[in-house]
Amino acid sequence: MSTLPAVTVQTDTAAEFPPVLAALSRHMDEGAVEFAALEVATHAVAEVAAVHADDVDRSARFPCEAIDALRAQGLLGAMVPQAFGGHGASLRCVAQICKTLGEACSTTAMVYAMHQIQVACLLEHAPSDAWHCHLLERLTGEQLLLASATSEDAVGGNLRNSACAIQLEGEQFSLEKLASTISYGAYADGILVTARRSADAQSSDQVLITVLKSDYELERRSGWDSLGMRGTCSDAFKLVARGGIEQVLPTPFADIADHTMLPVSHVLWAAVWIGIASNAVDRAKQFFRVQARTKPGTLPPGGTRLAEAVGMLQLMHARLTMALDSYKQARQGESLSETMSFASDMNLLKTSVSTTALAVVGQVLMICGMAGYKNGTPFSVGRHLRDLHSAPLMINNDRIAANTASLLLAQRSTTTRF
Repeated sequence: MSTLPAVTVQTDTAAEFPPVLAALSRHMDEGAVEFAALEVATHAVAEVAAVHADDVDRSARFPCEAIDALRAQGLLGAMVPQAFGGHGASLRCVAQICKTLGEACSTTAMVYAMHQIQVACLLEHAPSDAWHCHLLERLTGEQLLLASATSEDAVGGNLRNSACAIQLEGEQFSLEKLASTISYGAYADGILVTARRSADAQSSDQVLITVLKSDYELERRSGWDSLGMRGTCSDAFKLVARGGIEQVLPTPFADIADHTMLPVSHVLWAAVWIGIASNAVDRAKQFFRVQARTKPGTLPPGGTRLAEAVGMLQLMHARLTMALDSYKQARQGESLSETMSFASDMNLLKTSVSTTALAVVGQVLMICGMAGYKNGTPFSVGRHLRDLHSAPLMINNDRIAANTASLLLAQRSTTTRF
């Protein structure tokens, strides 16, 4: 068995295709497609998602109707450059799509966010070779849905370590992974998988491999009977894959995680959580108006809580906007201090929004009372509350906070200007 080299960029056919590397960076420019261009399509999908949201949650089933609507509107390829048939949407635009979907169905929004995280990794780190360029064309033309396999039995949710390793035989690889979860794995058209570079590599010496449905087999090992986010169908699988060496991204996974996967995850997850909280606040406002009409001239109970919930929602919006600005600026940053500052900013975005969104829905529940506690009312927020309890657990907040503390120790004091 041979060992995969640290960098294996194929350039022999690159001249025939538009460049892929740094495409995501270009999308952060002012010329990139923003939400206004895709707003009608997004709201059309959100309408479909909202109709089925309660049944998706109750039945713990995949939101197939909403995903079909995303395909019909061409939104799975939103971030892909127009040269490959996509919309060329910016990260800010995709975050707004995630928020709008989150207002309708949190499962649909989370599936969409996780898919776009994988697309971002390909746009930023895939080489400009024939295989990956063809993949982007297929992604937009066929509206392929991409999933991720980073968790593993032996290492849990620590995505920066792998127990499995790729095995190379000439120009081919094979891989076997016991994944503790692969969200919507049974419904995906392709999966980005982490593994050790070789059998003798350290657990942290990882690569990211793109495998399509024809390349792998999934054996379901356990189901997904969860408190919330039930429709993500995050079952445990044994994944067995084979393919060509060109499917292994040349960038070390540590760099992919630091520069793209984690910051984009935190941004898009935050947008989903803000969408869920926004819908809950809208229900609280409705309830408050109904109460006010029953007793004209008096302020119903819960007014103070509603004001606090709206204030917290505005803070989350502002925090996400700041993070998107920081992400754009980080593309030009080169110093170590700037890198650490960016990493801590992204970590704090995740921990702050995940906890604040949960607190907002808690306030809404107190405002709506039993009408919010019961299922099947216009003011029900049980699904919102259960779904948001997953937010602090998706890359555990305690682990992120410990990492952030280490980053803050190494940073110099800075003056923030308004």
